[in-house]
Amino acid sequence: MRTWMIAITLAGAASLGVAAIAQMPATPPGKPDTSLITGGTYAVDPGHTQVFFRYNHMGFSNNMGLISQPTGTLTLDPKAPEKANVSISFPVANLHTGIAKLDEHLMKPDFFDSAKFPTATFQSTSVKVDGETADIIGKLTIKGVTKDVTLHAKFVGAGRNEFMKKDTIGFDAEAEIKRSDFNMGYAVPLVGDDISLKITTAFEK
Repeated sequence: MRTWMIAITLAGAASLGVAAIAQMPATPPGKPDTSLITGGTYAVDPGHTQVFFRYNHMGFSNNMGLISQPTGTLTLDPKAPEKANVSISFPVANLHTGIAKLDEHLMKPDFFDSAKFPTATFQSTSVKVDGETADIIGKLTIKGVTKDVTLHAKFVGAGRNEFMKKDTIGFDAEAEIKRSDFNMGYAVPLVGDDISLKITTAFEK
């Protein structure tokens, strides 16, 4: 009797899985079509937004890491994209390199001093749009120091995410900063001062 019950349960689970797959859309809902952008205020989708960083280590390697699950907002009018406003907060504790001892050191006063400065922020001040690309100029604050930074952004896609029942829009962006500008000059020049940032972000309305 128990064997039959297990078999019936597994068969039911399998059929539900087939049904779920059958209900999936045949094509991705997001498309590289700016006409699909709807105006309004969007929130960062923390599950699909990441900041990757890269730096040179002693001339031997280009090491990498990432910061995950930021929060923030995007206010956008597709008829006047130059008036867009972006505000994002990055939890420093969500920085990971995959190397436990290095992650621990990066939280110390030599670098981020996360106990005293638990978040980094970016606030846009102006936007220059050129087709599907834009320069987002703003104020980046890390470790209590604020500097002007330009994000070179590229539109990825927009559309209606039927799984979440939300209009969604996504961008990729790149920027270059110097960590010494933010009082994190430990071990420069043995460990590179130049930091390359690559950002992938999704916003939900």
